[in-house]
Amino acid sequence: MGWQPVGMDELVEHWTVLDDELELVAGKRGATRLGFALLLKHYTQHGRFPRGRAALPDEVVAFVSRQMKVSAAEFDSYQWTGSTIEYHRAQIREHLGFRVCSVQDAEKLTAWLAANVAHAERNADRVREELLKHCREEFIESPAPDRCRRSRNSPRSA
Repeated sequence: MGWQPVGMDELVEHWTVLDDELELVAGKRGATRLGFALLLKHYTQHGRFPRGRAALPDEVVAFVSRQMKVSAAEFDSYQWTGSTIEYHRAQIREHLGFRVCSVQDAEKLTAWLAANVAHAERNADRVREELLKHCREEFIESPAPDRCRRSRNSPRSA
């Protein structure tokens, strides 16, 4: 992925693991500890989970790994499928007060887009930004990008 370098200010602001977050990682070890912390900080910043290792710049992994006292290389063994990551996601959602986007939520989001955004905004990236912002306000996990496209392109939002 072609990232811009992540500066120290951004690392400190968005990727510092806070005291209440440290309580969540307590008891986790190695790749699991580092993976959980990275999922948590990504979700806190973006309102969604990273889709895989490629979504996390090396500077971010290194910065969080130092806080977790885990080698950044261990992150390569973090499992992106299975019960552990599903449990991590559930813990993070619960901690932050978010819920998974249900079919009913998606329908409401589509209606909200049609009524409040799509009629006035034609730029797809801007529509997505507004949708993601609204999801955060409603404590709904952001729909997957393909689901966002379907919402944007639905007949109701035309």
